[in-house]
Amino acid sequence: MKTAIVYWSMTSNTEIMAKAIKDGVGENSDLFEVSSTNAKEIAKYNNIALGCPAMGDEVLEENEFEPFFEELLPLLNNQKVFLFGSYDWGDGQWMRDWQKRCNSNGIKLFADGYIVNLEPDESAIQELQKIGQNLSK
Repeated sequence: MKTAIVYWSMTSNTEIMAKAIKDGVGENSDLFEVSSTNAKEIAKYNNIALGCPAMGDEVLEENEFEPFFEELLPLLNNQKVFLFGSYDWGDGQWMRDWQKRCNSNGIKLFADGYIVNLEPDESAIQELQKIGQNLSK
C-alpha cells in the first residue's frame, strides 16, 4: 500500500513534519510539495497525509493548498487520510475546522490531526514517525 505525503510550508516547520512521517512510512511513500502535484495524482494513493500550517485567521493556506484540497475532497473514497501542521498563534482552530470539513464530506480520518506550535521538537518528530508507521499498515 502506497502513501502520499503532501504539504505546504512557509517556514519549513510543516515540511519537517512531513519528512518525519515519510521516515516512518519508509520506501512505500512519496513526498510532495503541494505545488508539485495535483489532486488526481494523489487520489490514486491508498494512504494520504496532508500537511498545512495555520495561516491568517487560522485557515489553510489559500493560494495553493486550499485549491488543491478543494479539488481533492470529492476524489477521496476509502483512503486513510491524516492531517498535520504547525501554528504560531491561536489554539488549533484551523485543524478542528479542517477535520470537521473532512468528516462533513464523508472522509474517515485515520487519527486526530496532529499539530505543533512552531518548530517540531524531537518528541514530535518521533511521534510523527510512529504515525507514519501506523498509517502505512
